[in-house]
Formats: sequence, C-alpha cells, structure tokens
Amino acid sequence: MDSALEFSVVVPVHNEAGNVETLVGEIARALDGRAFEMVFVDDASSDDTRAILAGLKSRYPMLRVLGHRHNAGQSRAIRSGILAARAPIVGTLDGDGQNDPADLPDLYRQMTRPDAPEGLKMVMGRRAKRKDTAWKRFGSRLANRVRKRLLHDDCDDSGCGIKVMNRAAFIRLPYFDHMHRYMPALMRAEGFGVEYRDVNHRPRGEGRSNYTNFGRLRDALSDLRGVMWLIRRRRNPQGVDEL
Repeated sequence: MDSALEFSVVVPVHNEAGNVETLVGEIARALDGRAFEMVFVDDASSDDTRAILAGLKSRYPMLRVLGHRHNAGQSRAIRSGILAARAPIVGTLDGDGQNDPADLPDLYRQMTRPDAPEGLKMVMGRRAKRKDTAWKRFGSRLANRVRKRLLHDDCDDSGCGIKVMNRAAFIRLPYFDHMHRYMPALMRAEGFGVEYRDVNHRPRGEGRSNYTNFGRLRDALSDLRGVMWLIRRRRNPQGVDEL
C-alpha cells in the first residue's frame, strides 16, 4: 500500500480500443488535485486496447496497465485491479464510457465523510436515467427485481459499474465469476454497510456490449442459487476483540 495515495480507480476493459483514451482523460480531469492512480485491466482484448493504454502512460503518469494472459471475465478483471491497487479506497467503473467519471468525487466524499455510519464500506452508483435500449432496460429491471426479492440486498441497480469501496473489505468477499453483480449482498452478508447514490449514465461509446439479456439470464439463475447458499452458510461474529 502507498500511504501517499488516497484513491485507486480500477477499470476492467475488453475490446474497448475506441473508448479507453477518452475515459483515461475524463478520469484524470475528474480527480485532478487528488493523490490517485488509475488501474486499467485489459482482459485479453483482441483489438488494440492494450497498445493504446500502454501508449497513454507517458501522458498520464498515474496510469497503470495490467493485462490478463487469458480472458477471465469482468469480475476477475475487477479483482485483479483491486488486488494491485495501492490506495485504501478503490473506485470502479465500466470501460465502455457509460459511467461518468465526474461522479467519482461525490461517491468518494460520501464514502469517506466524517459522519459516515460505522461499518460503511461501499457507496454504489444507481443509474437514475439509463441510456440503454428498451430491451436492455427491461432485462435489467427484471433481474434486479428477482435478485432483490431473493437476496434482500436493498439494491435497485446491482449492474451499475461505478462504485467506491474499502479495498480491505472487498478482499474479504468470496470471489466467483459474475460476483461484481452481487457485491451489495456480499458486503452486507459480511456485516458491512452499503449506501447508494444516483449517478449519471451515458450512451455507450465505440464498440458493442459484451453481454446479452439471454446470456445474463442464464448466468443469473446459477449465480443466484450460489449467492443464496453463500449467504446462508456465512456466520458473522459481529466483530473480534483482542484480549
């Protein structure tokens, strides 16, 4: 850990060559004046994403670029980035440009405010006005409704990629593929507090989405069963005291 850094921003990317340069610049402007780093994790892209990011390092000294040797998915890319992060507070956002980096300072301030509830470990974005197709919004609403009812996680938008969290708390969560969609439930199961904040949402930049409604539904049915099992089997001591 680097005690001089306040904030690490982790961005998982896969075939986002048309978006990463703009996104790097937006993050740098949004956090100008803070002690921060950007950690972009390229999940084995087949386009020029990695080369473009490597070329940006000379212009943005706070930029770090990690590369998976094999494609491992968004959750693994987020985990790789957070494990490598050097600040105690970490923010994440998607690499397609739909999350607005201008929201990061407000999420960070809410997370670190002096009067924050004890145990608050994550502040998650909530897309108030989504800029997606009607079909994609329908699929998301259905998935959120089912997940919220089964997991009781009080989260209206678990698919929102922009969030700020305590790095040490994230590392304590169980890892599995697609776990990034269940982080509020996993945080709460570990005894941590989660808050939400409305954030901006923008149309996708270049390229196309790596997900479909049917693909998400297939994975969600399996994931929900697994998360429900994990939550049932966890036991929380409500803290540990050294004698």
